[in-house]
Amino acid sequence: MKPRHAALAVLVAAIWGVNFVAIKIGLQNFPPLLFSGLRFLVAAVPALFFVGKPKVAWKWVVAVGLVLGVAKFGFVFTGMDAGMPAGLSSLVLQSQAIFTVVFAAVLLRERPRRTQLIGIGVASVGIVVIALDYGVGSPLSAFLLVIAGAACWGLANVITRRAQSPDALNFIVWVSAVAVLPLFGLSLLMEGVDRDLAALEAFDWSGAATLGFVAWISTLLGFGLWGHLLREYDASTVAPFSLLVPVAGMLSAWLVLGEELTVLRCTAALLVIAGMASTAIKPSARRSGRDERQPVGSAVSEQV
Repeated sequence: MKPRHAALAVLVAAIWGVNFVAIKIGLQNFPPLLFSGLRFLVAAVPALFFVGKPKVAWKWVVAVGLVLGVAKFGFVFTGMDAGMPAGLSSLVLQSQAIFTVVFAAVLLRERPRRTQLIGIGVASVGIVVIALDYGVGSPLSAFLLVIAGAACWGLANVITRRAQSPDALNFIVWVSAVAVLPLFGLSLLMEGVDRDLAALEAFDWSGAATLGFVAWISTLLGFGLWGHLLREYDASTVAPFSLLVPVAGMLSAWLVLGEELTVLRCTAALLVIAGMASTAIKPSARRSGRDERQPVGSAVSEQV
C-alpha cells in the first residue's frame, strides 16, 4: 500500500475510534434512539440528492437499513447510554468478526477455516474477560446490549456481502435514509415525546458538534475514504487497519473522558485484536490451489 493510502487508512481508523467518544458526549444531549435517528438523518440529507438512486435491489437496502441502522446502532447507543464506557464499547463491538464468521457459515454455507475458529476462541476469551471485569461494578445489561449490536453488525456484514453494491457510499447513504423513520418511531415509543422534545429544545453547540462528527466525519467521510481504499486494494490489505479502531477508541476515551485503562482491560484488548486478526487471515491461492473468495469475516461494513 502506498504511504498516502496507508495514512488514510490510519486516519479512518482514528476517526472511527474517536467517534465512540463523540457518541458518549452526544448522549449527554440526546436520548440514544433519538440521537441515532438524528445521526442518520443528517448523514442522509442532503447526500441523497448527490449519490443517485440505489445501485442494488431495494430489499438489500431495507434489510441492511433495519439490521445495521436500526438494530445495531439502537443497541449500541442504548448500551452506551446505560453505562457502557466508550473505550470498552469500541473494543467489544469488534466481536462482530465472530458473529460474521458464524452467520456466514449458517447463511452462506461458508465453512470456517481453522485460523478463523482459533481466532474466534481467542477473541471470545477476551470478551469474557471484559464481561467479568466490567460486570463487577457496572450493569451487565449495558454490556449485553453492545454485544447484541455486534451480533447485528455481523448479520449486516453477511447481507451486505450478498448485496454486492458497486458503490459503497451510495449504499450507506440509502441505508442511513431507511433507518431514520424506524428509529424516530422507536424513540417516540420507548423514550417518550416529552424527553425527545426536551432534548431538541435544549439543542446547543455541543449537540451540534457531536451530531456533525458522527454523521459527516465518521459516517460519510470515514466510509467514503474506506470505500476508496477498498477500490484501490484487496479487502485483505485494507481490513487489518480496522484493528486500530479499538486502540484509538480506548486511548481517546482515556485522554478525553478519563476512562480507566487497567492491565486487565489492555490484556483483554490484545486477545480480542489478536482473535480478530486471525479471522481475517486469508490463505494464498497458490497454497489452496484455487482462487478463494475473500472471507466475509475480513470485511468491514461500517464502524460506529
